Order: sequence, then C-alpha cells, then structure tokens
Amino acid sequence: MTKQSFSIDLTRWYTKHKRDLPWRLTKDPYKIWVSEIMLQQTTVNTVIAYYERWIKVFPTIHDLAKAPLQAVLKQWQGLGYYNRVKNLHRASLIVIKEHEGILPRDPQAIRSLPGFGPYTTGSVLSIAYDIPLTIIDANVRRVVMRLLALPGVADTKQDLKVNEFLLKVLPEKNVGDFNQALMELGALVCRAKEPVCTICPVSKYCQAYKTGKQEIIPETKKKVIKDIQAVIAIIKEGDNYFIQKRPSKGLLADLWEFPGGKIEAGESKKKALSRELIEELGVQLKSSKHLFDVKHFYTQFRVNLSVFDCILEDELKIDSTHRWVSFKEFSKYPMPSGSAKIIEKLNLLDNKKI
Repeated sequence: MTKQSFSIDLTRWYTKHKRDLPWRLTKDPYKIWVSEIMLQQTTVNTVIAYYERWIKVFPTIHDLAKAPLQAVLKQWQGLGYYNRVKNLHRASLIVIKEHEGILPRDPQAIRSLPGFGPYTTGSVLSIAYDIPLTIIDANVRRVVMRLLALPGVADTKQDLKVNEFLLKVLPEKNVGDFNQALMELGALVCRAKEPVCTICPVSKYCQAYKTGKQEIIPETKKKVIKDIQAVIAIIKEGDNYFIQKRPSKGLLADLWEFPGGKIEAGESKKKALSRELIEELGVQLKSSKHLFDVKHFYTQFRVNLSVFDCILEDELKIDSTHRWVSFKEFSKYPMPSGSAKIIEKLNLLDNKKI
C-alpha cells in the first residue's frame, strides 16, 4: 500500500458516496466548528435539525458571542453534554476579543480555546483550512484497527498506533476530505456491527478482511448501565409551576428543572419526596399524588422518574434560581431532556381535563 493509492481510493469513494449534510455545504470555520461540537457523542440524524435551527438563530460567531448563556443553552436543549455548548459560547467570546472574530488557523492558538482537544482541533482546521492534521474518533479508530488487524478494545490506548498509520497515509492536499472520508467509511461501511466489506473502497488494504477477523476486531467492551430511581415534585400555584435552576458546576449545570432527586436505599418514594423537598427548598410536604412515571436514558445510566403532584405546608421563596412559570414560559428555560418529557406528559394531562 502506498500513501497516495490509499488516500486516492478513499477520497474518490467519499466524493461519490458521501451523505448530503448541511455543514458540508460550507467552508465557514464557525459553522464547521458548531457541527463538529454537536456531532461529538451524538448521531448525525439527530444533529441535522439542531444544526439548522442553530445557524438560523446564531448565523455568525458574533451572534453567538452576543447571546446570553440561557438562550444558548435553550437552543442546545436535548443534545446533552452541556459543557460542550458552554465551552463553545466561551470560546466565541475569546475569538471575538483576541482574534477579530476569525477562528485562528494556528493549532496551538486554537488548542488554547475552551473545548478544543486534539480531535476538534484536527477536524475543524483540516476541514475549514486544509491544515494537515490527523483526527481520531470512534469511527476512525475502528477503521484503522481493522486495517491493521490490531487486537483489543477500541479505546484511547490504541491511538498511538492509529495515529502512526494516519500520518503515513495523510495526503498533502484535501486533508479535510480525507478525514471526513475516514469517518464516513466508519459510519456507512466499516460499521461496528455487520461491516459491509464487499463495497469497501479500501478492503484490499485491510488485514482484518484478509484474515476474516473484521467481525471480531475490535473486541467488544460490555457497557454497564446503572439504574437510578428518582422522585419529582410538581408544585402548582394557579396556572404556574415551580422550577429551580441547577448549580453552575456538576451534572446538567445551569439547567432548570422540577424539584426532586434520587431515592436512597431503603426509602419509599413518598419518604424520598419529603426528604428532597426539605433538603432542596426547606419546606414540608403536606400531601402528594402520583401522576405518572418517565423513563430517560443517559450514556451510562437509565433513570425512572416518579412524578408527583405536591401540596406543601410552607410558602416557597422566589429568587434568581427559583421561579414560578406558566406553561408557555417553559420554552424560555433550558431544561434536561427528562424534564422536557415531564412537561409533555403534563400537557397531555391538562388537555384531558379540558
């Protein structure tokens, strides 16, 4: 295999078979940057609608930098991993202030921005500016492990050998197309399950294919999913609902939610509900009625949310992190996906009463 033959075969296939995705219609570094941040740990099909809405609301880096964080979080709601969008917002302010609103071409300068690790730096600079940098994501790692028949699980321990290979085959020009072609190959052909080797443009270079090991390389790592039981308090005053803002650090930081939390070992749901209201709000529960349950899945755990209509003994304090909001006003507040599901079910209940 020569460097030239591999990259030519791969990019020729990509030119013919690549998916028609909105961020591939531009060379605007800002738009490419947004798409790459959104695509991390999220499927392409999910990202398309988010990306298109985002670009309508924040068409330039100046629009993003001017926007308040709450508006930015609201546009991101449902994508998860909220530190990604916080870093995107912080980095946009730095680019406006220190780089005249233009994403720098220098890898060292861009690595100093919040949210720019090796992958994001390589993908954005190679696609937007054709800078010769390698990228390694889950798709690329799997493709190269099969090409080289590398044993083991597809984790970061493989990346030294993967990068050595990529440096050997990286073309001098059209690096962005080459990098996207590798990712596209992993997504469409060299898939985690049931790779379609018969239509692979680089199967002749693949050691796993030659030895019939493509189905067992890389080795599968068993994912342990933890189950969490939680209780949620719906507190109403007239047509308004009580919500609170999460702390600025930690899981789902700065998002708004209904009060509640995890059920501790040996606790009943009612006892957990009462404890959470005392701990979070300093109020006593007078009575509660179970409304419905909501299941929501995160990367490493799944949560069952038991939702209760609650009446309190005490009045609630209202401040910058505790608010009464009407149903229509929910749209102004960025919330975790689990809370959004609760709102959908509350809406169905209200409509049934009418």
